[in-house]
Formats: sequence, C-alpha cells, structure tokens
Amino acid sequence: MGDANTADGKVVVNRAMSLDGFIAAPGDVVEWGAGRKLADFVAAEDLLEIAAATGAMLAGRRTSDVGNRMQAEEPGSVDYPFSGPVFVLTHRPPQSPAPGVTYLSGDIGEAVATARRGARGKNLEILGADVAGQCLRRGLVEEILVYVLPVLLGDGIPLSAPGLPTIDPEPLSSRRSGTATILRFRPVA
Repeated sequence: MGDANTADGKVVVNRAMSLDGFIAAPGDVVEWGAGRKLADFVAAEDLLEIAAATGAMLAGRRTSDVGNRMQAEEPGSVDYPFSGPVFVLTHRPPQSPAPGVTYLSGDIGEAVATARRGARGKNLEILGADVAGQCLRRGLVEEILVYVLPVLLGDGIPLSAPGLPTIDPEPLSSRRSGTATILRFRPVA
C-alpha cells in the first residue's frame, strides 16, 4: 500500500460547492443555475493555475459517469482545463472503457498510490464524495480545496459523504476569485 506523502505533489480533494453546501443538485446534476459552469464563477487564471498543478485525477465511478453524461449531453460542458491521466475507482468497470481512463478496484490506499505515480510529482485531485470520504477516513488527503459559488441549490449532494467522522481542518487560505471564494484547508488527524 502506498503512502500519501511519498511524492512532491499533494493529494487534494477538489470541490465546487454551492453556498448551501451542495456539490451537485438532485440527480447528480452539476449545474450552478441558468446553465452556468465553474468557469463562469472562478477567474480563468486561477482555474489554469490549479489545473497546471494537477498531474492526475482519481474519481469514483458515479462522478465519472456524471462527467461522461454531461460531456455527451453538451460537449464542452466539462470545462476544467486539465490534461493528464484519469483513474476511476470502481467495483464495476464499464463494458466499454473510456479511452484514456484507467479503472482501478480494491483498496483506496493502493488506488491513491497508483494515481500518485500517474501524477508524476504533481498534485493528485480527488473527485467524488465517496472517494474523498474514503481518502479522508484513511488520512490520505493533504489539502481540501473548495470553490464556494454564490448560488443556493436548496437540495442535492452534500460536500461530504455520509458517515465521515468529525474532522477539524486547519484553514490555509481564503480568497476571492471572480465571484467565487476559494478556500484551502489541511485535514488534521
């Protein structure tokens, strides 16, 4: 099993969240009202900087499926300027795997170690409430990055997975970016 602290890059849970604490609307709809995307809120230079620091992504199957659905329904709707390997942790790999995606199963620590190697010294972004919760429970996360968007969804998928124990993260920074606020925290065991 790999250790989260063996590479230069960090393991970062990366989330966009509504002001009322949701990372998606009911039905896994990732839309921030009136068809707006993350890039409509966060300054382009900040998105580019964060994406440039990212070497790989590790997502859960549900998050991967939502991104694929969004891209199929509206090409270009997945607007994060990232290029690098994508790893999907799943108990049920698809019949027709997506090109450029590596499907992993098994222990979360091993999945993080594999994806970190793929990040080649850059940050590994963790996407998906369930995978992020697994990583947080195991102490594998070095930073939590949250884009707080000025929109109220009223209902949806909460920021953290159910059953996550109380974590008192250390605030690292907060700053305005476009109309969003970018918050960074370090989980403290």
